[in-house]
Amino acid sequence: MKSLVATADKKTERAFLVGVELKSSPKWELQDSLEELGSLASTAGAEIIGAGSQRLEKPFPATLIGTGKADEFADLCRESKADTVIFDDELSPAQSRNLEKIFECKVLDRTSLILDIFAQRARTREGKLQIELAQLQHLLPRLTRFWTHLSRQKGGIGMRGDGETQLESDRRRVQERIHRISLDLKSVQRQRATQRDGRRRTLWPTASLVGYTNAGKSTLFNALTGADTLQEDKLFATLDPTTRRLRLPTNQNVLLSDTVGFIRKLPHSLVDSFKATLEEVVQSDLLLHVVDVSHPQAEEQISVVNGVLHELGAGEKPTLMVFNKADRLESGQFAGSLAEAYPDAAAVSALRRSGFDDLMRELGTRLRPVREFVVLAVPHSRTDVIARLHEVGEVVEIDYDGPEASIRARIPPYVVNEFERFIKADVHA
Repeated sequence: MKSLVATADKKTERAFLVGVELKSSPKWELQDSLEELGSLASTAGAEIIGAGSQRLEKPFPATLIGTGKADEFADLCRESKADTVIFDDELSPAQSRNLEKIFECKVLDRTSLILDIFAQRARTREGKLQIELAQLQHLLPRLTRFWTHLSRQKGGIGMRGDGETQLESDRRRVQERIHRISLDLKSVQRQRATQRDGRRRTLWPTASLVGYTNAGKSTLFNALTGADTLQEDKLFATLDPTTRRLRLPTNQNVLLSDTVGFIRKLPHSLVDSFKATLEEVVQSDLLLHVVDVSHPQAEEQISVVNGVLHELGAGEKPTLMVFNKADRLESGQFAGSLAEAYPDAAAVSALRRSGFDDLMRELGTRLRPVREFVVLAVPHSRTDVIARLHEVGEVVEIDYDGPEASIRARIPPYVVNEFERFIKADVHA
């Protein structure tokens, strides 16, 4: 799939946006969605030169919007020299063909735009495979529009084989490529499963950051773990997942993963393609649902993310709401329906690193791993043992009186053998 921005002469495409306002939907929904579409187009590198919409009972099957309105928008596009028209809703192959005839220029839909951005952002082999799979699945039913000028060289019963059309040949190649990529992604899934098994052996709990795109997940991830993942004020700044160790105040180690942001009208095929990556979400012990609490449609974005999580089979996962960008709110503004609906939410500013103490304490409570309570008698000279206890466990109390230090601690089961000679018998928590 070609990038939205031409690379030969570096010419930026001039885009006109089109949305449909259904009479059954609130008015703010279209405006918010078109603003988001504009942000997506800008992220892809386009220049927005205008936008239009039509209020309808239901979309037109042939052209989504009415043909009269389409002709009106086409005249506007010619006057403003727009070379790309982007629809806010997914277009069927037939609708795309019909609209390209009317506009006489390239017509994209929201799905094509998101795929274009993902193709630009993918860095790992896994990410590139997932994007290619989604692009091919989106392209397959639309191949006809690229070959309408071709006719069968030979045809009819007994005249197939060499008489295969270019369209049929391309469709077969695409299907074969989809099959190969699907096999490669299954191999990736097996590798990830092996990695997760290795992590489980450490008995470290796992958590994943999820949330609407541009909610500040990567900024929060970097602030918590010291990682350097890309953080930009652009949609889908993070595409490839990253996992880092996070040490909590209770001396617990947690594996924290940063994942791709979700968005409204996210194509089902894209969710399907990214299931290999998003298995990190499904397998996590805890989800940190990061919300841009300063966004006027924060509640709607929470609903969108919850919908995608249900689609992934992670809708019932234990979740901690993290209201980010709280510094943008005026004093006392953090109230209302969001605060009432999520009284246990942590309010933070990832950029200013404020509110982290409360967040870390809550994580320590929610991700308390399986640990054994032990009481140890450690000679004062064995400072290495005491240091190791602080490193791998949670030291509850130390009493240095007497010939040996008496230490009460919680330690992971896999290190009990290290301290066995110092553990007092018949001691309970």
